[in-house]
Amino acid sequence: MKNVLLFLFIVLLSYQSNAQERLPDDLLSSDFHKERREAFRAKMPSNSVAIFFANPVRNRANDVDYIYHQDPDFYYLTGLKEPHSALVIYSEEQQNEAGESFDEIIYMQSRSPFMEQWTGRRLGAEGARDILGFDQATLTSDFMNTNLRLDKYDVVLHKPIVDDIRDQRYNKADLYALINKFKKDIGLGNPQTPTVENKVSKEIKIEQALPQPVVKTDDKKLGRYMAELRQIKLKEELKLLKKAIRISSQGQIEVMKAMHPAMSETEVQGIHEYVYKRYGSEYEGYPSIVGAGNNGCILHYTENNKMTVQNELVLMDLGAEYHGYTADVTRTIPANGKFTAEQKAIYDLVLKAQDAGINAARIGNGFRATDRAARQVIVKGLIDLGIAETADEANQYFPHGTSHYLGLDVHDPGTYGTYQASMVITVEPGIYIPEGSECDEKWHGIAVRIEDDILITENGPVNLSADAPRTTASIEQMMKQKSALDDFKLPKLD
Repeated sequence: MKNVLLFLFIVLLSYQSNAQERLPDDLLSSDFHKERREAFRAKMPSNSVAIFFANPVRNRANDVDYIYHQDPDFYYLTGLKEPHSALVIYSEEQQNEAGESFDEIIYMQSRSPFMEQWTGRRLGAEGARDILGFDQATLTSDFMNTNLRLDKYDVVLHKPIVDDIRDQRYNKADLYALINKFKKDIGLGNPQTPTVENKVSKEIKIEQALPQPVVKTDDKKLGRYMAELRQIKLKEELKLLKKAIRISSQGQIEVMKAMHPAMSETEVQGIHEYVYKRYGSEYEGYPSIVGAGNNGCILHYTENNKMTVQNELVLMDLGAEYHGYTADVTRTIPANGKFTAEQKAIYDLVLKAQDAGINAARIGNGFRATDRAARQVIVKGLIDLGIAETADEANQYFPHGTSHYLGLDVHDPGTYGTYQASMVITVEPGIYIPEGSECDEKWHGIAVRIEDDILITENGPVNLSADAPRTTASIEQMMKQKSALDDFKLPKLD
């Protein structure tokens, strides 16, 4: 009997150990978030306070909500992914009534066995202390019942106040209540309109002034401080960002191997997103774009519902989100595995422009340097091909910018000043020639975008997404390789 119990104990211990091993072990540490709060505090004006709120829960339809996504600034500073929370950071140490010193407080939802059974675990104040590393953590109900005495500070920093938030009537300390309490504390009515026009009748209108803040507030500096911090990626961030980019690049590779003309845009999207999940990516960083032929000329085409991609070019702009950090990788490939002469001419021009843009992503250059370099190549190339006669005409076929920051957001915040070491940007020129364009019909329906994620270093730009083939020759070669999905067959459904 003892041997049986010992065996069961070992099996249980092994199961628990394996279960723990399957949990992510590469999340950002509480030390990272704490250091980021300290870096933010160093930017604050003296005698100031900053208040951050978690993102609202958004409703999809009826009683179904969208999957919750935390405000990236809030996550960057806290590591918390729960809604209905608030963070207060003080520029200098404060003292509570017990004489204890503190310079930050996080306000959390209370634990609730009933709600946690339905919607998932909550950390509570104790978890904020033990897991997130906060010395001062309390409940959102305390935020509602505490006089923050905001009038004693020279300025209160906050983001623009969001008003389109649902009131969870069963929760007296939800985000709706927290923000209304904050607005009341600073004496703010409706911050979005300075006056209200009361229509007494068609002929008589009264403009009624709304209350102005009794506390000095600033809803712009906070965003600027966060942009200055987030545009420079730390070592821990780069590790996660590189993982997201490698996963996304592998998605492009697997689709190249699996692609055939009978596929639908949705099926192509599904292969990418399966690869993301297979490698541990929680979400897509943004709505996936898979546009075949003329659909590729729609810059943010997300319907992805063409039933067969046929023998057209397929533009695939997708990115895995890994532990909050998102990639943004675009490849354009021929569905039948072979570029036509016209497709190759446009593709090679975009690739040449991208190479010029990447080469311009160097420390000290202005942010627009990549766009100028890439655009110069495309304008000249389109004129040489006879597709455009002037620079203005050529720019109509390249209607977007070339670069943006990348990180917790696919369009991460930044100052858009000069390039600095440890910035990660995209370089993504494109040419789009929709049906009906004023050029030779042989070019119609061709859309090409090539996008790579570039780390700026002291030694020059590094292409983090170089694993995904970029040249026409390497793409065609990859598309000849056997796919793991070649033998994957599903039954037909009525």
